[in-house]
Amino acid sequence: AVLAGCTSGEPDSGGATAVSNLTGQTAPTAASGSGSRAALGPVVKDSFGNADFYTSVDGDTPAVVAGSFRLSEAKLREFNGIPAGQSLLPGTKLRLLPAPGPITGAAGPAALNGDGIPTSYVVAPNDTLGGITYRFGITGDQLAEANMVPYTYEKGNVYFVRAGRHLQLQKNPVDQRAGKGAVVTNSFGGPVYYTTIDGDSLDSIGYQFRSTTEQLLQYNPGLAASPSIPPGTRVRLIPGELAVEGATGSFTAGPDGVPVTYTTAPGDTERQVEFRFKVSDLRAANRPLTGPAGSWYDFKDLPNGELTPGQTISVALNKPINK
Repeated sequence: AVLAGCTSGEPDSGGATAVSNLTGQTAPTAASGSGSRAALGPVVKDSFGNADFYTSVDGDTPAVVAGSFRLSEAKLREFNGIPAGQSLLPGTKLRLLPAPGPITGAAGPAALNGDGIPTSYVVAPNDTLGGITYRFGITGDQLAEANMVPYTYEKGNVYFVRAGRHLQLQKNPVDQRAGKGAVVTNSFGGPVYYTTIDGDSLDSIGYQFRSTTEQLLQYNPGLAASPSIPPGTRVRLIPGELAVEGATGSFTAGPDGVPVTYTTAPGDTERQVEFRFKVSDLRAANRPLTGPAGSWYDFKDLPNGELTPGQTISVALNKPINK
């Protein structure tokens, strides 16, 4: 079988960045400029622990609440339609993220749960990663985790922030015991195998190793499509024997099952070979002995990163091939 290739490009410093002044706040802190007073009312948090709503108590002011959740008072008033100078009544439910509805950079429709927490979103044309994370009060890393991908940003936003794409904004609850099994990594530090323990599930493995359920089932044909996984199951976390579009050649592996060498096939590209074997820098394992080139292997189409077929290259940093 041939699996669709890598789903997201490497981060690029030239694009949008997530707005962080709304995110990651898990508990009230003392309000700046308000002595030691902190907002002490009930808080409604999302699945990542971000505070999305707060209910005021006696003594709260907009400045106290805003400072407790690292917001400006102007933002708190804007999110809740509170006119300048108006005080707070106890029992007022306040939004700690923008008011519902489209904003610049995040103009698509969103679904909410019964508590008003945003749960999913459909990307609209001209959306940006920064706009989406700002509107829903989460970080880019949390958005990646919710969608079980390594990261969400790529140059030009041609994959993840793509019009019509359905994004998850929250993660499912997983057993607190999950994710503590043994991990086998390659020499680049990429996880290759995971041995399950009691409490593991497809979701818990997916969130930890950023692989969707569909990918895990493709990588592990013998794995049942069941939410729970028996303890002691060795789960492959890379395509491995499953050919990937742009990386359809053969490979060798060591006794631990970690790939060591790869023989290129027609149509292979550097990027897809790296994706198939979870290699962060293919060229680092294939340095030339002389000259300024970054690698010794040959390209059929250098601008597109297409490799000449029939070359045996290293996919293990601790067992490089140097020529």
